Amino acid sequence: MIRSVLLGTGSALPKRLVSNAELAEQVDTTDEWIVERTGIRQRYIAGEGESTSTLATQAAERAIEAADIEAASIDLIVLATATPDNTFPATATQVQAALGCRGGIAFDVAAVCSGFLYAVTTADAMLRTGMAKRALVIGAETFSRILDWEDRTTCVLFGDGAGAIVLEAQDVTDDGPGILASKLHADGAHQELLYVDGGPATTGTVGKLRMKGREVFRHAVVNLADVLREVLEQAGFLASDIDWVVPHQANARILDATARKLGLPAEKVVVTVDQHANTSAASVPLALDQAVRDGRIQKGQLVMLEAMGGGFTWGAALLRI
Repeated sequence: MIRSVLLGTGSALPKRLVSNAELAEQVDTTDEWIVERTGIRQRYIAGEGESTSTLATQAAERAIEAADIEAASIDLIVLATATPDNTFPATATQVQAALGCRGGIAFDVAAVCSGFLYAVTTADAMLRTGMAKRALVIGAETFSRILDWEDRTTCVLFGDGAGAIVLEAQDVTDDGPGILASKLHADGAHQELLYVDGGPATTGTVGKLRMKGREVFRHAVVNLADVLREVLEQAGFLASDIDWVVPHQANARILDATARKLGLPAEKVVVTVDQHANTSAASVPLALDQAVRDGRIQKGQLVMLEAMGGGFTWGAALLRI
């Protein structure tokens, strides 16, 4: 059977690290308040000369190097972002030009924090149906550019960064590597709980992020647990079969609550929210790259990716490394 097999991972962070203590000098908050409610201790903020496309390109280059392939062999780029460099063209085409892999397919997807899951699932479908042979899937954000830095309930939660993976269509056996199952959902009835109050067609401005945190938390725990069960059932596995869960890094409390709901031990959950904060579409590939590079995630293991974001959108994918 044809599956999308992971060849390599990569990630990139801005140069500037911002601690909770530094933020407390700018807004009415404290390190203790942030850590207790979110688990976040620091984040990285993009500076001059850094953008979604530059971070995406750096992450892509590292994933290509890890995959030990030539960039020119990539014929599909799917980039998830809610903070593109421009309204158009797609940031994916800017990355394509920077990498020198011209002529293939390149486009962005917008599903906010679930964007990487949407991008992975889209690339997987295109690889399995023969539209492409080798895909670069990226999640990249500069969320600091759409934050209201006077709103302490939101500005402390987010950071910037990028993560990328290389997938290749391969003919494998049933117990071989690759993406085994995935599931995506959306419910636009809840868009007022997490949104940006601007856009080209409405205000002609970029706008700022607005969120009702308590309501988002409640929906996240239920939706994520449900979609994980769906993917496990589709793939024919139990929660106890999973070696690692790589979740969207939004809030330590959400990670803990979702793991408990599924009966998963905390030591099976990859957590980077303390280091990176919420990097939206970049958070899952950032965490995945870190766990691959530090040796936690090994060949042959079952890894579950999951995320939920504004829209609401949410999804999960199970792969064998």
